[in-house]
Amino acid sequence: MSEETPGLDTERLRAHLDRAAPGLVSGPLTARMITGGKSNLTYVVTDGDGSWVVRRPPLGHVLATAHDMSREYRVMTALAPTDVPVPRTHLLCEDTEVLGAPFYVMEHVAGTPFRTLDEIAPLGADGVRSVAEHLITTLGDLHAVDPEEVGLGDFGRPEGFLERQVRRWSRQLEASRSRELPGIDELRDRLAAGLPEQSAPAIVHGDYRLDNVLITEDGRPSAVLDWEMATLGDPLVDLGLMLVYREQPVTGGRAAATSAEGFPTSSELVRMYADATGRDVSRLGWYVAFGCFKLAVIAEGIHLRHTQGLTVGQGFDGIGDVVAPLVARAHRVLEED
Repeated sequence: MSEETPGLDTERLRAHLDRAAPGLVSGPLTARMITGGKSNLTYVVTDGDGSWVVRRPPLGHVLATAHDMSREYRVMTALAPTDVPVPRTHLLCEDTEVLGAPFYVMEHVAGTPFRTLDEIAPLGADGVRSVAEHLITTLGDLHAVDPEEVGLGDFGRPEGFLERQVRRWSRQLEASRSRELPGIDELRDRLAAGLPEQSAPAIVHGDYRLDNVLITEDGRPSAVLDWEMATLGDPLVDLGLMLVYREQPVTGGRAAATSAEGFPTSSELVRMYADATGRDVSRLGWYVAFGCFKLAVIAEGIHLRHTQGLTVGQGFDGIGDVVAPLVARAHRVLEED
């Protein structure tokens, strides 16, 4: 384990791969951490010939159920034969003696996770719009997958999903709370009191946004990543959270890719999704407000880890500053809804 790759000992990883996946690697491994992630730790490892991606939970304070490696591994493995692009999975290790935490190994897929305006602007307005259209199409493809047909019929409990989601993120809030957060308790109560009628259940990604999808040079998605919060439930939570990121991205102060010329407005994205899926989006305001609440709780958890010196990489200094604006936006959206 090195200062550049905390949480990953390449020698121990290589020894485990030799035992559990003979022939996958053919020499000593080197690794680098992929920047940008603020949740699970992600590394690219190579033996000089091939390369793979390793995912493991973050160091230190970890929210219960929020970093389930087996969950990510299972859903990507199940989705491999569908129209949803996912990396090929190679190996899941739940023995914490190897790297100090569960982890899995998957294919290293080529593509760009567009986060900032500078990264996506060279595509031009037409290219940017094409990326957004594919983003919505892929989300529709995911929500059209029959969980039973891909072996995910027991992946979650759709009945009562929204009520449980509010309770779950309320518990996560209490586990992460380290300071006064004006308005967040009132927001929790408003969400619980105003639950919409659930949309027909589907596989939910849980954190669907532009920079969790790798995009190829021709503007098409090559892989949807970061499935740690996937489950079965109301798929409109994916659309609601995507719209939160559309209007209030977490990019460390840099202009977001979603602000590029050609990127559809939130209203256009909703219309595209409704046209692609036929789902009723009339109560989408609640889902956007819930997305704000969920993202605020996640940011507060990361803020706590950062204050404890347990975050890895750059860009954590201001993560706590996004909480108050998210809470305020959620209240505004609920008023409008």
